[in-house]
This record gives sequence, structure tokens and C-alpha cells, in this order.
Amino acid sequence: MWTTLEQIFPYAIVFTIPLLITALGALFSERSGVTNIGLDGLMIVGSFIGAFVVSKLQEHYAGSWWVLWVGLLAAAVAGALFSLLHAFASINLSANQIISGTAINMIAGALTIFLARNMTGSGNIRVKQGFAPFDFPILSKIPIIGDLFFTKVYASTLLVLAILLFSAWLLYKTPFGLRLRSCGEHPHAAEAAGVHVRSMRYFGVITSGAFSGLGGATILLTYSGEFTGNVAGLGFLALASLIFGQWKPLGILLATFFFGFASTIANVSQVIPSLAVFPPVILKIFPYVVTLIALVIFSKSSNAPKAVGEPFDSGKR
Repeated sequence: MWTTLEQIFPYAIVFTIPLLITALGALFSERSGVTNIGLDGLMIVGSFIGAFVVSKLQEHYAGSWWVLWVGLLAAAVAGALFSLLHAFASINLSANQIISGTAINMIAGALTIFLARNMTGSGNIRVKQGFAPFDFPILSKIPIIGDLFFTKVYASTLLVLAILLFSAWLLYKTPFGLRLRSCGEHPHAAEAAGVHVRSMRYFGVITSGAFSGLGGATILLTYSGEFTGNVAGLGFLALASLIFGQWKPLGILLATFFFGFASTIANVSQVIPSLAVFPPVILKIFPYVVTLIALVIFSKSSNAPKAVGEPFDSGKR
């Protein structure tokens, strides 16, 4: 049993990180008052741009460590820019945010596959090398904890955890975070207090796009290695993690690890003897069944921002 846990935990953390950064982005968007179900599409955009940039740079700078970081940055920028479509439709045009997010998912998948096919002929873009796992110095030597959490660590994991801490500080320890959260709770009261609600909502949606793009590129540069035109619905799992985590950073961390662990069981079951005895189809649907059960259980105790999903009209013309 212990050997199985030692095998699973590093994989679970790897699967958790893209979910975590994407769910954090959704947290900013929904705390500002805009529902963003286009996370899956934004992750696809990030994966595509990350794959394109890294593959092109590796043709000329093979083995250079900075190439991967440029790819992550490009993916985040692309996700932020693509999310402007959702921001403009939701904030300026007061469009239905669910329909707008759905459109983002549909456009992103179709557009990136079309572009990839024109560039490669197959619709897939492969990178030569991603982030290499390493054992964290000193901490990996700690009994039990070191084996579970600090072995086979990726640099992208440390980046996302740093973003998590910064996001928690920004949202709950700064005046800016208070203003952002007020826009998702009582936007008219926030406006009366001098907060520019539309600007705050734009910030929330753009941050959501940047983090989602980063999540898509993280998948590519850790365990995928190839852009294929989809992210296996992880954007929707990230949204479920946001709800399961009650719109709070710590809750999101725990929820994403829970779903990441469930995804790990599904994805590595055939190479771990103790899990290989279960029918593959059962383990493949396991993360999604767990997601549905979790949403049913926690939907009644939802602490969603009161004005999330509601168009804001300042009354100023």
C-alpha cells in the first residue's frame, strides 16, 4: 500500500498543478462577478501557443532552459488576449456569460486545430523536451513527507504554488483584493464607493485567461509533450474545483488535489499492479463521477459571490 502511494503521489501533484492554476484564474474572474466556463478553451489556446513557441525555439536553441519559460509566458499572454473576447461580450455587451464561455470553448478548439493542421499537416505539435523532474534538496530527505511531496518535482509546480500564495495575499490582504471581491458581491455599492467595476471585472477575466493559458502550457511541458487540440476536459474539472473549494484559495488547493488524485488513478492505473486489476473503463470515468458526486453534495452550501454572472449596468451614459 505504501509503495503504491509513493508511486501515485508525484503523479497526483503533476495532474493537480494545471487544475490549480486554472481554478485560481476562475477564482479571480468569479470574485469580480464574471462567470467563465471558457476555461477549457483558454487552456487549449495556451497549450497551442506554448507548443508552437517552444517547438520553434527548440529548433534553434535546443537544450536551452529559458525556452520553456518563454513558452509559458507566451501561453499566458495568449490566454489573456483570447479572454478579452469573453470580457468584451460579458462586460461591455452584457451578453449571457454562459453562452459567451461556451463560444470560447468552441472557437478555441476549432481554431487551434485548424492552425495546427496548416502548420504541421497532422494537427499535433510536439515539443522535443519539457521540464525535467528533480528531487527537492534537503526536503526530499524528510521521512514519509519527502517521498510523497518533494520527489519528482517540476519547476512549474513551484511557480504555481508561488502564484497561489501571492493570489491569496492579493485577494484577502490588500485593498485591491477587497475592491475586486466587492465587485462580485455588491457591484453597485462598490461603484458608489468609487470602484471602477468594469475595470475590475476586466482584470478578473484577463487574469483568468492568463492563468488558464499557463495551465494548458503546463500540461504540455510536464506530462503531455504534445498539443493534440484538447485538454481532456480539465477546464471543467477546474471549474468544479472552484465550486468544491467554495471560492477560496485554500479550498481550491484541496479540491484540485482531490481531483488530481482521482485523475492520477485513472491515468496511471495500468502501470501500477495494485490498480491494474480494476477494469480500465471504470478508472477512466472515476474522476468525472467523483466530480458529479462532489458537486451534488456541496451545491447546497455554495458560497458563490452574490452578483456572479449578473451583467453590470452603471447607469452612466
